[in-house]
Amino acid sequence: MQYVMPLALATLLPSAGLAQNLDDVIQAELRPGWRLADGSHMAALHLTLAPGWKTYWRAPGDAGIPPQFEWQAERGTRAIDVHWPTPDVFHQSGMRSVGYHDQVVLPLRIDLGRNTGDASLSGTIDLGICKDICLPYEVQVSATLPSDITRPDPTIAAALADEPFEAADAGVKSVACKVSLKDGAVTLRAAIAMPRGTGREETVIETADPQVWVAEPKTWWEGGRLMAETRMAHAEADVFALDRSGVRITVLGGRMPVDIRGCDS
Repeated sequence: MQYVMPLALATLLPSAGLAQNLDDVIQAELRPGWRLADGSHMAALHLTLAPGWKTYWRAPGDAGIPPQFEWQAERGTRAIDVHWPTPDVFHQSGMRSVGYHDQVVLPLRIDLGRNTGDASLSGTIDLGICKDICLPYEVQVSATLPSDITRPDPTIAAALADEPFEAADAGVKSVACKVSLKDGAVTLRAAIAMPRGTGREETVIETADPQVWVAEPKTWWEGGRLMAETRMAHAEADVFALDRSGVRITVLGGRMPVDIRGCDS
């Protein structure tokens, strides 16, 4: 069976005239942040959008464009981890996307290795930005990361505090995942034992394999558990093994956002 993965809604390449105006739509800066006690550094990518425009989360849905990061960091830098504040869910023309409007601050935790002095960081980020149409757009940022600043930047600290709660902190007791074939498609159904929410919950399901496409889940309450069911397809194989420990479920729209890592069974 052949699967066709939906493209982002009305995604167009910008014309030359429109491209000249996109600088008025989105502005990007790299906040230099502060040095942490363990020697790593906390900085952030700060995006500001014009009214009515939005950009996307790491798992944007079929109607979104996922951001792609290409960093150039100080020699010896080991890792740059992006932290994601809680996103919003958008519905348009029968399709769902997940992302941010107005502005978003993405904290960056940078492992500088043995470097104890000032460091440099620059990056090229490919984004999707949307209003009536969706456009791919590239931003470039750079900053010096000062070694003598140890006081947290309140804007970055607020973004860190806006991340979804971990499962244990949200009262999640268990996550049972069942994989089956349904109507010729690989289907994952998750039963999440957690405190009853608002009834307006939506879920996003990701896997550890970037080659696996995951459809928008169906989400509902049943027998005191939050249920989430989705279809999956591999980009290169008809049959594939799903690592349940690599399944990631984010619950949005409830009493609190929750980040669930892995299935218990």
